Amino acid sequence: MKISIVVPSYNEEESLPLFYQAAGEVFKSLPYDYELIFINDGSGDRTLEILKELSAKDPHVKYLSFSRNFGKESAMYAGFCHATGDYVAIMDADLQDPPELLPEMINILNEGKYDSVATRRSDRTGEPPIRSWFAKKFYILINRISDADIMDGARDYRLMKKEMVDAIVSMGEYNRFSKGIFGWIGFKTYWLPYENVERVAGKTKWSFWKLFKYALDGIISFSQAPLSIASWFGIAMTLVSFVMLSFIIIRKLIFGDPVAGWASTMCVIIFIGGLQLFCLGIIGQYIAKIYIETKHRPHYIVSESNMDDVKKIQ
Repeated sequence: MKISIVVPSYNEEESLPLFYQAAGEVFKSLPYDYELIFINDGSGDRTLEILKELSAKDPHVKYLSFSRNFGKESAMYAGFCHATGDYVAIMDADLQDPPELLPEMINILNEGKYDSVATRRSDRTGEPPIRSWFAKKFYILINRISDADIMDGARDYRLMKKEMVDAIVSMGEYNRFSKGIFGWIGFKTYWLPYENVERVAGKTKWSFWKLFKYALDGIISFSQAPLSIASWFGIAMTLVSFVMLSFIIIRKLIFGDPVAGWASTMCVIIFIGGLQLFCLGIIGQYIAKIYIETKHRPHYIVSESNMDDVKKIQ
């Protein structure tokens, strides 16, 4: 049996040697063949040089180097496309995904009851409170408004059977949200909790704003709820306008009292205008996604690799 480990890497020159050493120690105790597939996602540091050095001395190390930064989702997709193992894992290079969990994850899959073993953080030690609060609310929201089954604290770190990976690759949309895809395709998943681990080196590439945009992408990709909200806003405001119009007409006919107030009128106009722009913005997000999908642009472009038969454009 062979195990593939997909490792997206963006400016991870400090973490890569430490990850390689930790992963190697784990596989020394395992009776399985393996491959470490590193995806250099357009790094601006020595990430590619280090990967070349590692691959030169260890045939288990494979790498794909993108022509530019395409993002973690594209890196994960590239790794899944080129993984050849019976089991495929996705891991971060910063060791926040402990390689020491792999033997337990493999044993669970070997039992045959599950198709994947996914990890989730049992705590958020070291994470800013405001970020933790928004993360928890996001998981609650997306599980309520979409078909994506996402566990609170879920990490991308998981070990999957090749059949599940093939199903993921078959979903070829450009706008990818892997956490949602993992849940949407089904398959039996065992959730393995572990305590939060700090980065071993370097700095996180995920700012609060990037995480917020990623969350919005996930909601738009797996739910039509925002469009429904826009529609209900329109219906509600139409009803309110009819009520207010009736009130003004009745007041004029019965009391002969026209409603005065330029300031209040302007406030209403600005409020309605803002609401319309908000709803148009929601619709615009979906149209933008459709526009990008119809272009059929490649998910990534490979500039160089040490793997055989690599598709340069996918």
